[in-house]
Amino acid sequence: MTAQKGAAFLLKIGDGGAPQTYETVAGLRTTQMSINGDTVVVTSKASGGWRELLSGAGTRSVSVSASGIFLGSDAEDRVRANALAGTLDAYELSFEDGAKMRGSFLVQRLDYAGDFNGERTYALQLESSGEVVPA
Repeated sequence: MTAQKGAAFLLKIGDGGAPQTYETVAGLRTTQMSINGDTVVVTSKASGGWRELLSGAGTRSVSVSASGIFLGSDAEDRVRANALAGTLDAYELSFEDGAKMRGSFLVQRLDYAGDFNGERTYALQLESSGEVVPA
């Protein structure tokens, strides 16, 4: 397995069309993804003192954090509109090796910051709703 460049880890948002096309959320400097899963414990006296988990059970979710420089792109405007409206939208995570993951996400948090004589930055947190699948 070879190392992959972080710059190629991209967050994209769907255009709402059919078929859906995705546009990169411009200006990202950092992107992070977490896959979370709750477990269902099925340990019993017959487990011999070892914890047993039920495969495929529980709740799974994907969280995405990103931050970058605000450039005023159409994709950034769409993310902001989704945050204000509390709207779910289609997002894609794209990796350097060509792998992709797609799903419906809600903008959980969107922060803007700016310093005098500096760039305007933003940070966002997305939470999945429904299944996130390889594309």
